[in-house]
Amino acid sequence: MEPVLPANTYTARPAGTQLLRLPDGLSAFKVYFVDIIGRSEPCKYEWDPCGRDRSSVAEGLARLGVEGVGFVCAFPHITKVFRFAPSAETILHVRAFNSADFSEIDLSRSGGYVEFACLAEAIIAGDEYRFWGDAASVEEYLVKWCDWPLSPIVDNAKLARYMTAEA
Repeated sequence: MEPVLPANTYTARPAGTQLLRLPDGLSAFKVYFVDIIGRSEPCKYEWDPCGRDRSSVAEGLARLGVEGVGFVCAFPHITKVFRFAPSAETILHVRAFNSADFSEIDLSRSGGYVEFACLAEAIIAGDEYRFWGDAASVEEYLVKWCDWPLSPIVDNAKLARYMTAEA
């Protein structure tokens, strides 16, 4: 079994939203800004102390030429773009970028796995998928927003304790 590594504390909170329509005239993304609060370096994980304007996300994605329809989860340290796949719109594609410079982040993880989402992203993705499924048009989809609550992981060491107890 793969060793369980220590995890940082995790409490996510909403930090704003923005509808982003990209220069191609067709691409549109709902941007959810997310803070991770309670960590030792708030400037890395919270929008207000990080020193960057939230508009930098729209500028970075436009510069990269991101295309499609979907949603974005933007943290000060990582921005994830979720789009409904042009090849099969019932599937979500995801790409990740460093929020500071929009260099690409590889989501590959050990054992052949791929990172999907943290808790905030999973909550948002669940609602966004339902909005997509329920909508009769892209415009109908784009007007619905996830109203997600403060989202803590109550215990960030339970897997480590479980795996150690079972060994």
